[in-house]
Amino acid sequence: MTRPLLITDCDEVLLHMVSHFAEWLQEAHAITFTPAQESWAEAMRRADGSVVPGPEMWRLLGAFFDTEMPRQTLVPHAREALEKIGEVADIVVLTNLGDERQPHRVAQLDALGLRHAVVCNQGGKGPAVERLLAERQPPVAAFVDDIASHHASVAEHAPDVWRLHMIADAPLAGVLPPAPAAHARIDDWAEALPWLLERLQGQPAA
Repeated sequence: MTRPLLITDCDEVLLHMVSHFAEWLQEAHAITFTPAQESWAEAMRRADGSVVPGPEMWRLLGAFFDTEMPRQTLVPHAREALEKIGEVADIVVLTNLGDERQPHRVAQLDALGLRHAVVCNQGGKGPAVERLLAERQPPVAAFVDDIASHHASVAEHAPDVWRLHMIADAPLAGVLPPAPAAHARIDDWAEALPWLLERLQGQPAA
């Protein structure tokens, strides 16, 4: 019999990213990064106040993941929560990185004591979650992510999955509303753990 399945994002769910990215941008490029919404369209500004254009913004994000992943730190209580969840469910880390970065993400998480399957994805996460369900056939599944649009994508493609919206970065969590397509919003793993355990040991969402 297959076990329940937890599908969790990595950045701003398991590992802090936004604060470390902002530090690096300031140190290396004299760019101020102040995200106040999910879209980062105007979040990066140079010292003269000019907005960093989209293509350069994405290039800088890629450069961060190329060289600065060791900066990233564990979100409090994440490792302990996954250890507890791992007693009753399988765990997959579904991360929006290019496939070429998958070995680096695996090594990064392993060094922090998080030894779980890592699947890379591009775009909305609903189709990837749907594929994971087809492959693993879990009796019940839960999904954790910080991005509202991914919850909407999962709700469309895999409505039976329990969806938990979590944003580990406190400043960002303070300005972003709960994802409409999520079943709950909990930004702390200590509080999220009982919510997830109850659902992973219960019935599907729909």
